[in-house]
Amino acid sequence: MNADKPQQLSDKMFYRSHPWHGLSLGESAPEIVNCYIEMVPTDTVKYELDKETGLLKVDRPQKYSSLCPTLYGLLPQTYAGQLVANHCMEKTGLQNILGDGDPLDICVLTEKVIPRGDIMLRTYPIGGFRLLDGDQADDKIIGVMVGDLVYGKYKDFHECPESLIERLRHYFLTYKDSPERKNSQVQITHLYGAQEARKIIGLSQQDYRSKFFL
Repeated sequence: MNADKPQQLSDKMFYRSHPWHGLSLGESAPEIVNCYIEMVPTDTVKYELDKETGLLKVDRPQKYSSLCPTLYGLLPQTYAGQLVANHCMEKTGLQNILGDGDPLDICVLTEKVIPRGDIMLRTYPIGGFRLLDGDQADDKIIGVMVGDLVYGKYKDFHECPESLIERLRHYFLTYKDSPERKNSQVQITHLYGAQEARKIIGLSQQDYRSKFFL
């Protein structure tokens, strides 16, 4: 019996991959992607991935009434860097835009009640919001959980009910607001479909490789 075998097994048992860097986006990306879910609609505390440790951490309690209406998380091995920012400037005509320096955010539509975050699931992108937070590009990709019985009929964001689109749009335009904040820095310049979402995911993959491997 190989004396090293128990140690090799224990390494696999006691260590998990970092959700941003250790988890693959998937062999079928960007058509079907893995995503890491940080928050679910019932969360009254804002959770987010701690970039250094890979643990899900409490960012802050939700002070006000705005709660994300969908599953919310990130796309592994993506990064909003120069290519994402350049694409945003090209599409908006604005100047001096930067990537926000984070993995791409994703909202996942599903009929199923998923009670907690810190999980991985597979989704296919159907569109997104071109969101600017001040001078930073902060795209919000919209996806559907693979195999979902209700939302699985939607292949492009423009096919979704207007009420669903407006609910998400309202959340992202107000989720950073407070009674004291008079001038919001958040704006949504475009709503885009599946093809554009896949384009932005591809650019974010290139930004990730440039940031962490070159």
